[in-house]
Amino acid sequence: MSEIPGELKYTEDHEWILLKDDGTALIGITDHAQESLGDITFVDLPQVGDSFAQGETFGAVESVKAASDLYMPVSGEVVETNADLDGTPESVNNDPYGAAWMIKVKVSDPAELDKLLDAAAYADVL
Repeated sequence: MSEIPGELKYTEDHEWILLKDDGTALIGITDHAQESLGDITFVDLPQVGDSFAQGETFGAVESVKAASDLYMPVSGEVVETNADLDGTPESVNNDPYGAAWMIKVKVSDPAELDKLLDAAAYADVL
């Protein structure tokens, strides 16, 4: 069974988001997503300053088995990317909710978080 931390919100496309007190949020993929993909070999992330609407593709993850697009859980501007993933994309397999976060965004519409799934609803999707 995949790990599903209770403090996060989720998309049906298997991204997670953690809202911070300063109005920014960390985004990554779920444990279920990394398990489904297998050994991750490459993570394609956007540039700092790029803006995306909720549901838009912001990057991709490639593994030995497949490639998968990454979708924005909420609208926002990228303020930081996880540069560590360039050299160690496999860390997504080891720590999808911690060290392997993918992007940090300045959330433009916090109300969009209400459209996302809590841990129990995400577990039902799985």
